[in-house]
Amino acid sequence: MYLKCVSYVFWETQMNDKKRVQVVFTPGQWELISQLRGEFGEGDADIVRNIVLAWLAEKSLISTNVKCRMGSNGIHEGKQ
Repeated sequence: MYLKCVSYVFWETQMNDKKRVQVVFTPGQWELISQLRGEFGEGDADIVRNIVLAWLAEKSLISTNVKCRMGSNGIHEGKQ
């Protein structure tokens, strides 16, 4: 079974305040990701990074995190 490995995007190494991780995709997953080339970026790492960020935004995890940080004592209003 062939798996596409994006070696710069689940193996923890720090470089200039950036985190590198290595992930493995099945051929079908990679085909879907490859179809986003140009739309989500040109390089493999750019595409995967932008997919993750889009997913986080869609789930409101980014805005929720920011709101929590802006709230008093880091607690989002209404959730304790």
